[in-house]
Amino acid sequence: MNALPATAMSLGLAGCEVCGLVSRPLAGTAPHCPRCGEALHFRRPASIERCWALVIAALILYLPANLLPVLTTYTPLGSQSDTIMQGVVELWSPTSWPLAIVVFVASITIPLGKLIALAYLLITVQRGSLTSTRQRVRLYRMVKFIGRWSMLDVFVDTFVVALVQLKPLMWMAPGPGVMFFAAVVVVTMVAVNCFDPRLIWDLPQKECNA
Repeated sequence: MNALPATAMSLGLAGCEVCGLVSRPLAGTAPHCPRCGEALHFRRPASIERCWALVIAALILYLPANLLPVLTTYTPLGSQSDTIMQGVVELWSPTSWPLAIVVFVASITIPLGKLIALAYLLITVQRGSLTSTRQRVRLYRMVKFIGRWSMLDVFVDTFVVALVQLKPLMWMAPGPGVMFFAAVVVVTMVAVNCFDPRLIWDLPQKECNA
């Protein structure tokens, strides 16, 4: 016995993603919202394919984001470039270890965790999993909420570079890694918005036809 309720799509209803109105599209015509005129879709077109493509792209960008330097410090004695992990190691001291943990979690753990979470959602949707639907919806909401704060590192890097410009004694410049990191954040946010969370509630086709 299936415990999941019927979905709006199974009842022939579609929700407008702009104004939120739920209506029944007319058969044989391109469906549009009767209130705001936005095109209606029972599910976002090619949601899974687009999301997979963006997740893979973000995973590829994640490597140079962590392997290339994000910040270069210049002094009269020379220059030093640091990656994100090198910055974490340098911050790890009896007085700065809380900041090191924040940087490690925000810059390394969270971006990778979001990609793993999106891959998990995509795989379970494609497999037609009927378990843990509420937990998966909460996971999607959490990933979407965290995304808006993911640019924190880029802002901090930009702020430090703008603040420390004491030429010729000491100044800083952003490294190429920060561009890749920003790209990871942006691509991941687009991937989250491409994913249609309503797919989590869809029954497998064989269940729908039963």
